[in-house]
Amino acid sequence: MIINHPLLGPRDASEFTYLGDAALMLRPNPKSDTAADSFYSYQYIRENTAGQHRELWYHEQGDRSWLVVTRNISTHEITKVELARDVKRAKAINNEAATHELG
Repeated sequence: MIINHPLLGPRDASEFTYLGDAALMLRPNPKSDTAADSFYSYQYIRENTAGQHRELWYHEQGDRSWLVVTRNISTHEITKVELARDVKRAKAINNEAATHELG
């Protein structure tokens, strides 16, 4: 399987370590009123559906970057590769914008 690294171009998957569901980047707020339920869901509740799935991959044999790879888990076709830091920043910006709209 070839992963098209956003900075380095096409790389063999053997250079990477698979780390699981990309949703794990979005840890719940431990100070919220619903922290216990949120952390339970974060840790144990997973959808296991065929089709598109966002995964965390670590470029262990390269630049040591974290990637979010969107892949069809039935066909292994990769449709999108993003730097995890960019995904996290975009999520933070969207959350901040939503907070200002509500306030």
